[in-house]
Amino acid sequence: YHLDTEDYLARLRKIEGQVRGLQRQVENEVYCIDILTQISSVTAALEKVALGLVDQHLRHCVMDAMTEDPELGEKRLAEATRAVERLLRL
Repeated sequence: YHLDTEDYLARLRKIEGQVRGLQRQVENEVYCIDILTQISSVTAALEKVALGLVDQHLRHCVMDAMTEDPELGEKRLAEATRAVERLLRL
């Protein structure tokens, strides 16, 4: 899941376009099921970005901190756990 900044920005711009499309669908009173399908796509795209960020955080911030200072590593791991908990709350 490792992506660089440009990959994240490209994905987020695509999501931004999808959200604008949702706004147009609502303005044009598109069939509700079609709007829900688009919302599902946007949600999945955001979840992929989030998963990439979690992976990157664990591989770099947490692992580096564990190597340098186990106490800091534990704090970073707890921080990551809380972030995942927030992601899973729907």
